Amino acid sequence: MARVNHSFPPFYDKDSEILILGSFPSVKSRELGFYYMHNQNRFWKVLEKVYDTTIGDSIFEKKNFLKKYHIALWDVIESCEINNSSDSSIKNIKVNNINKIIKESNIKYIYTTGKKAYELYNKYVYSHTKIKAIYLYSPSPANCAIDINKIVENYKVINKN
Repeated sequence: MARVNHSFPPFYDKDSEILILGSFPSVKSRELGFYYMHNQNRFWKVLEKVYDTTIGDSIFEKKNFLKKYHIALWDVIESCEINNSSDSSIKNIKVNNINKIIKESNIKYIYTTGKKAYELYNKYVYSHTKIKAIYLYSPSPANCAIDINKIVENYKVINKN
């Protein structure tokens, strides 16, 4: 098992109000340098349905969508030991300084994608941010047991804030 560092920065700006945190980027996301880039990950498809829009496939289009809806993206983990993209294999973590985004933006809501991100946020980060995280289903292809429509319903809480 190899130690891996998060290889790209958080995405946010001063107007970001919503922070969506994953656990750690997949191999594909690390290769491409942006969030939720595995072609079978349902994150972007879910957000298209939640916001009733088309996002597009390019990182540029994804960033424009995020800016338009004041959404920031980052991961709880800065570095860890991990096998490929498996959350269940994660060990020896170092967490990101989530307060950096909080101080440099207008974050009011924090959501976590998946159980691992939620668990780690509550264990290591919540005491520093004092912003309660809302658990969202993982859009990962590893979580294919949950139907996309159920994930969309779960994520609609984002658009209500």
